[in-house]
Amino acid sequence: MLLNFVGRLNELNYLQERFKSNQFEFIIIYGRRRIGKTTLIKKFLEDKLGFYFLCDRAGTQRNASRFKQKVARFLNEPPIESNDLYDIFDNLTNKFKDSAVIVLDEFSYLVEKDNAIPSILQHVIDEDLIKSKFMLILCGSSMSMMEKGVMSSKSPLYGRKTGHIKLQELNFVEIKGFYPKNSITKNIEYYSILRGVPHYLEKFSESKSTIQNINNEIFSKTGRLYEEVEFLLKEEFREPDIYKTILTAIGEGNTRVVEIANKASIPAHDLPKYLKPLLELGIIKKEFSITDIKKKKPRYYIMDNFVNFWFNFCEPFKSELEVMDLDIPMEYLKKNLNSYIGKRFEEMVREQLLKKVIPFRAHNIGKFWLGDTEIDAVAMDKKNSNMAVVEIKFKENVNSTKIKRALESKVKNLPIKSKNVSYLVIAKSFTQKAPWCYTINDLLKLPN
Repeated sequence: MLLNFVGRLNELNYLQERFKSNQFEFIIIYGRRRIGKTTLIKKFLEDKLGFYFLCDRAGTQRNASRFKQKVARFLNEPPIESNDLYDIFDNLTNKFKDSAVIVLDEFSYLVEKDNAIPSILQHVIDEDLIKSKFMLILCGSSMSMMEKGVMSSKSPLYGRKTGHIKLQELNFVEIKGFYPKNSITKNIEYYSILRGVPHYLEKFSESKSTIQNINNEIFSKTGRLYEEVEFLLKEEFREPDIYKTILTAIGEGNTRVVEIANKASIPAHDLPKYLKPLLELGIIKKEFSITDIKKKKPRYYIMDNFVNFWFNFCEPFKSELEVMDLDIPMEYLKKNLNSYIGKRFEEMVREQLLKKVIPFRAHNIGKFWLGDTEIDAVAMDKKNSNMAVVEIKFKENVNSTKIKRALESKVKNLPIKSKNVSYLVIAKSFTQKAPWCYTINDLLKLPN
């Protein structure tokens, strides 16, 4: 039995429905590392016949030899002599006629070592599995490999899958499943550092403060997350040091291509080839001002909260952390953590909760910037006839009247004009709460 299985009910129900089809199903599950793919699959397998096989980088023959042992145990008979995957699957489908699940986890490892694997599996599906009641699940963490090597029109497996799941992070509301005793404010703090990545969320303790968790799990060399970013970059990229330089530049507040290129000492015309895989992996994001209709002036931000935290609070002090001299990084953390959390809180509200209080059907929600004017969130309907202008503060006792006046002044700089403009202020609490004010508690109580 898996402990601490949080969220994923939609994905689990989807797999259950596909399994009930009583015919061959070919499902692809993929997503970034640490996102909970294996936990989802093992939860799904709990009451099913079948078996789970973890691929490695040892090559086709070694994996085939291990795989046939799994098949033999499943069939309760000695393994066949052949290490040919065709023969192994043929033996399996001939001997077992009921519904069952076969999982090949980290399938991308197989393809890395042998690019003929998709063609071999195509033959296995077309000749054997298609006539069976098996559900074949391929799972992988290499996003590019799974999208290009398995699902693209150029892959031999194209057109075979009957479904797929791109597993995403848990949302803010769902992380309460990890920390049911935490206050909302404390969960906001945890989410701002770990976002919705289950592997990270499991490492923080309810019984410790945010600062204590950071010290124990991230700052300490013995912490379970101390080497995480280094591991992630080495696993995903052939030139991890270049990507580290780029992320350091973005983490320091350089958001435009020229700024990032200058800070990272990379020619601006070479930068896009490095930004693209970071975007594909969801490590960074590209944003446009909501009024930049032609999308000509992007800004780049670190999207992964843990990576963002690392390049704000750890990488600049790596020398100190390596020798366990925590005084300087801890002093910097205590001075700047609340500001950092405020920015992540703003992003979370804008992305996940804001639609609940927009007084019309919002077609577009985003940040606005032009010159020195910035607005946390602007929402517009499809015809731009309705607009909501929003300020988001991770602060107590906010003066909403003063903020509303500032928003009314900023709206004059918006190049898009709307007939109806409404104002909203979101904060932890207010000196005096007006009808346009919402606390985080208010937002969480409202239906989606």
